[in-house]
Amino acid sequence: MLIEGNVFDILPTLGVFDCLIADPPDNIGLQYNGYKDKIANDDYAQFLYSCLECFSSHAGISWVSYNAKHTWLMGNLVDSFLLEHTGFEAKPFVQTFTFGQNRSEDCGNGHRPIVRIKHKDAPLYPDQIRIPSWRLLNGDPRACPDGKVPLDVWDFPRVTGNSKQRRPWCPTQLHEGLVERMVKMSTREGGSVCDAFSGSGTTLRVCHAIGRDCTSIEIDSEYCKKIREENL
Repeated sequence: MLIEGNVFDILPTLGVFDCLIADPPDNIGLQYNGYKDKIANDDYAQFLYSCLECFSSHAGISWVSYNAKHTWLMGNLVDSFLLEHTGFEAKPFVQTFTFGQNRSEDCGNGHRPIVRIKHKDAPLYPDQIRIPSWRLLNGDPRACPDGKVPLDVWDFPRVTGNSKQRRPWCPTQLHEGLVERMVKMSTREGGSVCDAFSGSGTTLRVCHAIGRDCTSIEIDSEYCKKIREENL
């Protein structure tokens, strides 16, 4: 289900989800349709903190992907959140990729941080995201036949212009494999998922493919139109 509107208005009316995926605007001046992606730093910090409070109130597990330039800011916000809200725990993850902007004056960015905010009693399903280990791939009899639970550094490429996943009308989108891993670690088949910023509709597509019930929220009417054109 796709709902058009502001996440802070809509999410409180929808109850509580098993899992929430959020890829909020990065505040770096990208050209979204009808949204200004550059506000004062203090306003952006308040926006991110409001996201943490809103999401954690309406999901057992919330995953928030953000731009690496905000690493220190998000760390401070998460610390403040955990001090003010009991019953939660946070864990950092990193999406790594090798294709990025070439820079001559410094190293380019090759990662995107993700923070997971979880109710302490919310279940995780790590067995659902097992991957083949080196031993399994190389025929080592000591290998676990089910593979291994991956570390918290997840290697998924950026969705660039030549990617089959790319929707050119949206300036940013998460890799479908990354979203699938977050959803599978947080829900069983039939579980409830919310996408707080639908964007290109990635989470809707992933949830339809793996049997989760997804409610997606998007403030931009043109993006909603594009997503609906894909019959989601």
